[in-house]
Amino acid sequence: MSMLYLDNSATTPVRPEVLEAMMPFLTRWFGNPSSHHTVGEAAAEALAEARARVARVLGMRSGDVIFTSGGTEANNLAVKGIVLGAQQSGSGRTNLITTPIEHESILESAAYLARRHGAEVTRVPVDERGRVAPADVAAAVRDGTALVSIGYANNEVGTVQDAAAIVAAVAEAANVLGRRVPVHIDAVQAAGWLPLNAAELGVDALSLAGHKVGAPKGTGVLAVRGRIPLEPLMHGGGQERGRRSGTEDVAGAVGLATALELAEAERTEASARVTAVRDRFIAHVLSTVASARLTGDPVHRLPGTASFTFAGTSGEAVLLELERRGVVSSSGSACAAGSDEPSHVLLAMGVAPEVAQTAVRFTFPHGLAEPLDSVAEAVAASVAAVQSGG
Repeated sequence: MSMLYLDNSATTPVRPEVLEAMMPFLTRWFGNPSSHHTVGEAAAEALAEARARVARVLGMRSGDVIFTSGGTEANNLAVKGIVLGAQQSGSGRTNLITTPIEHESILESAAYLARRHGAEVTRVPVDERGRVAPADVAAAVRDGTALVSIGYANNEVGTVQDAAAIVAAVAEAANVLGRRVPVHIDAVQAAGWLPLNAAELGVDALSLAGHKVGAPKGTGVLAVRGRIPLEPLMHGGGQERGRRSGTEDVAGAVGLATALELAEAERTEASARVTAVRDRFIAHVLSTVASARLTGDPVHRLPGTASFTFAGTSGEAVLLELERRGVVSSSGSACAAGSDEPSHVLLAMGVAPEVAQTAVRFTFPHGLAEPLDSVAEAVAASVAAVQSGG
């Protein structure tokens, strides 16, 4: 039986064009970019070009781009690096503003800063659709604020935040204080679906993960304005302008740059096409499954995300039934490894714990074009099977 993979927010397959672009730097031009010989210099040139390509997509300078091992490291470096950088600069600012629905890499970094460095973490609440009000974020800004970190698009329910409005509101509040407050967005899930130009959004830092857009796992980026003090997490030989030491993964950087350019080139068309398929699928599920409830914002959501709860079932049991019918999906984030606790995202949105444990998430590829009526029918059959006891 063929399987339909609908868990693309967890990871995507590596694109053939990306593998082709990477291959020379895994074979012939495999050198260390810090080495001063022909092979090393070829690697260094490719790394610099990849950095410039990523910077162009993000509307930032090449020197702002730091290659990382993925989105988790990028988020850790943004949150810890900027807050600790502010602390080290002597400003005395240790307040971090975020929300309770962020990815674990943000929330655990915040908890670490509070536990080990005395940082004060402000979690601005979200509404029942997972949206945070820009005015509420601005109201939390004070003289001790070192960073505002907000997820551009939620990895579980797909809700999209109004990043530009949040930045504008924070800037207005910061102007009253006579200074600037940096804003970081976790754009890991947004890449390929939403605009990423940091200059247009007004953000100071932005995180990406390559494996969400067809690059290999283990590749990522933190782009952060050079004027912002950043304390490194990795110490050593001073690579990445001293902000992330370690021999750079040249092939990975080339692959990420290639994947990001392809995703950006396809973004407008893919977003419109997949949104239409998504909306038809959501309507079909809601009309045929009485217990189905859409989670997240029905309008301000990622084109490729449809997430539901099915009260009176077990989300894991529904997933098993779906897989028996050839559909692979998930119950939420793939990053909370081994956890059987209800989603912190749904709980923060006011969903009851017993209902949150019935969550199922479908996330679609950029190339999706055909209607998903058969998947909606499989959802209805799977929920019915669980509710009837098999």
